Amino acid sequence: MDRAEDAEIMEAAKRDLRVCITLDHDFHAHLALTGGGRLSVVLLRVQGLDAKGQADLITTVCRQCESALSEGAAVSADETGIRIRRLPLK
Repeated sequence: MDRAEDAEIMEAAKRDLRVCITLDHDFHAHLALTGGGRLSVVLLRVQGLDAKGQADLITTVCRQCESALSEGAAVSADETGIRIRRLPLK
């Protein structure tokens, strides 16, 4: 799916009950416009993290936000914290 449009990626994630993890701010906008249903998107708001740093941040987000991610949420995470906005976004 590396060449798929954002909407295609989100539809596949929703269908397969997966969470989208991205560095692209557009995914939260798409989520707000579509309502998302039970789809969740995690936006990593970081620059320059190596693969291990990204994996550690993703693991932390998944553990701390498990309930919200299973119900549908827009999550933003950076080096200082995690913000959870449950769906539908307003």
